[in-house]
Amino acid sequence: MAGVTTHPATTAARVLLQALAALGVHDVVLAPGSRSAPLAYALADAARTDAERPDGAPALNLHVRVDERSAGFLAVGLARAHALAESPRPVAVVTTSGTAVANLHPAVLEAHHSGVPLLVLTADRPHELRGTGASQTTEQVGLFAGAVRLAVDVPAPSGLPDEPRDTRALAVRAVAAATGARTGAPGPVHLNLCYREPLVPGSGPWPEPATAGLAHVDARPVAAVPAPDPSRAPVRGGRLGGTPTVLVAGDGAGVSARRLAEANAWPLLAEPSSGARGGPNAIPAYRLLLADERLGGRVRRVVVLGRPTLSRPVQQLLARPDVEVVVIAPTGATWPDAARGADQVLLEPPSRMRTGRLGSPAGWLEAWQAAGLAAAEAIDAVLDPPERGHRKRAGARVTGPALARAVAAASLPDDVLVVGSSNPVRDLDLVARWDEPPGVLANRGLAGIDGTVSTAVGVALGLPRRRVRVLLGDLTFLHDVGGLLRGPLEPAVDLQVVVANDDGGSIFATLEPGEPARADVFERVFGTPHGVDVAALCAGYGVRHTRVGDVEGLLPALAGPGPGLSVVEVRVDRAGRRTLGERLAADVAAAVAGLEQ
Repeated sequence: MAGVTTHPATTAARVLLQALAALGVHDVVLAPGSRSAPLAYALADAARTDAERPDGAPALNLHVRVDERSAGFLAVGLARAHALAESPRPVAVVTTSGTAVANLHPAVLEAHHSGVPLLVLTADRPHELRGTGASQTTEQVGLFAGAVRLAVDVPAPSGLPDEPRDTRALAVRAVAAATGARTGAPGPVHLNLCYREPLVPGSGPWPEPATAGLAHVDARPVAAVPAPDPSRAPVRGGRLGGTPTVLVAGDGAGVSARRLAEANAWPLLAEPSSGARGGPNAIPAYRLLLADERLGGRVRRVVVLGRPTLSRPVQQLLARPDVEVVVIAPTGATWPDAARGADQVLLEPPSRMRTGRLGSPAGWLEAWQAAGLAAAEAIDAVLDPPERGHRKRAGARVTGPALARAVAAASLPDDVLVVGSSNPVRDLDLVARWDEPPGVLANRGLAGIDGTVSTAVGVALGLPRRRVRVLLGDLTFLHDVGGLLRGPLEPAVDLQVVVANDDGGSIFATLEPGEPARADVFERVFGTPHGVDVAALCAGYGVRHTRVGDVEGLLPALAGPGPGLSVVEVRVDRAGRRTLGERLAADVAAAVAGLEQ
């Protein structure tokens, strides 16, 4: 058609989005930039309504953020939401060149270590401009080396007839690598996309969708653990059945861990984000019970699913020479074995384990259950001191464990709880008691504090029909406070952000730096008080804020989050953090010691 212009960069960007949509990608997060303009214009078309979308443009959900760090973790959250909804699919994030790419690195590392399918689409100058001092040009190829499942440096398109087919074939390989279709190891993929000017679209239409290059790739089957047969009682006694066994469910273990524990009458030591923390076998406060010689001391076999990262006592158990460690890792090239003590690494549970024929010694599970109940009651007694003179204790300050307990109680089975690293996830691990747990998500790949607000926003956007809440510390909140920023043209999100504000890093008070003998430098280099006015900060972002200073105001603030994005700031006592932990451990030990074994 006379006067119609089609630029190679525009065509390449449009064909790539067509292919990604055909391969199941629904969400794309974009940070603004110039070199990425071909993708930005194509995404703007793809995000239009059905009536306004140009012929040939796929339908995609577009999310725009001004900070690439926030954009990367927003994409991680969206991908986690898809997985929780049992519709796993990769999410793409688009940036321009230069430092914009480097800002994605923390999210890429988290996706790598936690197996989140992420498509990182970074725009770049064409090859002839590299090494010439061109603006915003650096060596982007290999920037994420070691942390991506696939990295491709894609040359700038020039309009050759085979380029659309090549682009579609590249999209197939990228999605297959991100989802782990061939390897069983999902994770991030990096496509470094070079574009030459002109970067804005001409007057030409979108290309007709085509299938050349869109190969069908069979996914690698992953065996699921079947539900136990209720008509078959677990075997007790016998050579194998007599081995005192516990099942450790780390991050991402899934419901399979709970099924195995219940089938074999094993105590279940499940982290909050394991997806297995529920039912009669889940033992509260298990990390404190491992110190008891009649419980932790008697363990001779540990079955591990998922990636345990929270507890030193668990790692010490896995390192004991008298304990057989069986790791079940159905996917991935590696397996969790930080203690380097695994005796067996299996792709799936053996038949005897799935059908409950391993069992446990008589009274073994019951002893752990009784101890767990006693531990929970002892913890409640510390967190809820008795009323003096029958008068209610007004104005009692909130502790970290008390806040985590309240958040756990407010989180129903259909809810989703995102939990930050450091103390919040450990407090939740100590106090959460669920028969049927909510969906619990955490960035435990590297257990960093960065990107937690943005991850939670992504989860909430990906699960609009479920109530989503995030529990995090004040440093974690401040580290990603930019995640609160949502432009007026972006979709609203319903999310309650619960900030445990103890004016610093209280987790260090529970570790070696918090020992009294080291107090002279603790506050400045570990405690790091900040004095931030969270209410004023929220006001600047236009976010609803509520401050809670005592126990009485806690449950009402959590009960009704309401629509939109809101922050509940809970002032938490940090001064007594180490002493509280020591008292909880001592009272639990005393309560368990008083039981008849």
